[in-house]
Amino acid sequence: MVTFIGEYISKVDDRGRLVLPAPLKSCLPAGGDMRLVVKKSIFDDCLEMYTFEEWTKQSQEVKDSLNFFNPKHVQFFREYMRDRDVVEPDSKLGRISISRNLLDAIGVNKEVVFFGIDFKIEIWAKEKFDAARLSNENYTAIAESLAK
Repeated sequence: MVTFIGEYISKVDDRGRLVLPAPLKSCLPAGGDMRLVVKKSIFDDCLEMYTFEEWTKQSQEVKDSLNFFNPKHVQFFREYMRDRDVVEPDSKLGRISISRNLLDAIGVNKEVVFFGIDFKIEIWAKEKFDAARLSNENYTAIAESLAK
């Protein structure tokens, strides 16, 4: 299992390419499957990036929780599977190409933040990442509520 840790800023070039930060790229298995799946987050204004192995596991868990004889479940799964990019960092610079529609969906202009969160990487427009930070009071209140 791959664990991603850290916060890194990257610039988007004119073609929508980003350099996957070296500390995150180094977490990928050397000589292994370097494919990554990028999708829009359901709840946050960011993209989520998973190793192909983790994506397969996550999507299987979603699929297993659904009843495909229920039309709402079918509609949900269809929407869940939309707008996915499979990317692979180039070996030379570690660049990845994310489709413009995904970058536009989260309001990316020039800079993004790659945020390693254990089993996934979130990709945020820098301004939105800064604005999404919880106040210390909200953070400690959530921590206290989880302890109960």
